[in-house]
Amino acid sequence: MKTVIKSIYKTGIRALSANWKPYSHLFLAGDNAGWILDWEMRELREIADRLGIRTASHLWKASSTPQAMFLASQFFLVDDNWLDTPHRIGFSYFHGLPQTGDNNFDAVYAGLMRNHQRLSRIQVSHTEMRDAVLQTGIDPSKVHLIPIGINLSFFHYRNQELRRQQRAKLGIPDRAFVIGSFQKDGNGWKEGLEPKLIKGPDIFIQTLEILKSSIPELFVLLTGPARGYVKAGLERLGIPYKHIFLKDYPDVGRLFPALDLYIIASRQEGGPKAVLESMASGVPLVTTRVGQAIDLVNHGQNGWMVDVEDVEGLAHWANFVHQNQGTELDTVLESGRATAETHAYETQIPLWREFMKGFVEWTE
Repeated sequence: MKTVIKSIYKTGIRALSANWKPYSHLFLAGDNAGWILDWEMRELREIADRLGIRTASHLWKASSTPQAMFLASQFFLVDDNWLDTPHRIGFSYFHGLPQTGDNNFDAVYAGLMRNHQRLSRIQVSHTEMRDAVLQTGIDPSKVHLIPIGINLSFFHYRNQELRRQQRAKLGIPDRAFVIGSFQKDGNGWKEGLEPKLIKGPDIFIQTLEILKSSIPELFVLLTGPARGYVKAGLERLGIPYKHIFLKDYPDVGRLFPALDLYIIASRQEGGPKAVLESMASGVPLVTTRVGQAIDLVNHGQNGWMVDVEDVEGLAHWANFVHQNQGTELDTVLESGRATAETHAYETQIPLWREFMKGFVEWTE
């Protein structure tokens, strides 16, 4: 029965798209998880609409004429099943450096090396990933550096009144020193007791263990699925925390004003989005040297950055923020907001215009 329905569906798609010109439509494919990658496709659809590009769901991939299909993730490269599609293929390659101990990353990279001539466009979000992709021998004109942007309408620059209001809503003590961690850092989509080490949950917990002795009012605010490993670590250390489950990604914007500091402790990243989210919200950022933090963070000017796995460094700059509350941080926070504004999605339209040229056929 399912086979029959699928066949009818494909026949309908082919009939409806029969008069489309080749490469006149952009098919967008998220990961159907309802979180970051799907929201990135929403933003890209908005950009495409502003450029005058016709968009459709990837469910239209059965089109009778070849079109342009953009995938939000690179993991389709693990096998070669996609090679039969008639469409031009573009995708995001945010993270997954080869030869860093992850077999899936290595398989994806090997797929890129085998088939880069068949691919049309790649978005990379930071220079480290760009350099790795170029080493596959791919035509450099296919590779476009476009950072993961930010929708500023979701994030409001923090002030003391907004901080107080949000803490009251969340039931967080006003005098607490609140550190945020808003990500998925456990394997799978359930409890997440097994850590996803590239996200650095172990580094995060080690940093908090140091901070506990110098910041008695320490409190941690968490969001994201699969946070079991971090929660178990906080409970072991006796550090109070609150874990908020969000229905929609934009809701994360209401949590940032409650923070005093955001820490990124990852070993690898594509973004993370929290770099620009913290900056947009006027929240001090301390991060490891990963992802687009490498390109966007100027140490001591719009945030603070240390080497990967530098627990002592993370703790040092977290203590610095704690000891310099108030106007002492204003210049850094204002510079961070300016960085976020520079990388808002609407400012990236020229970058995406260049990306789409020769990938999709349209008239502006």
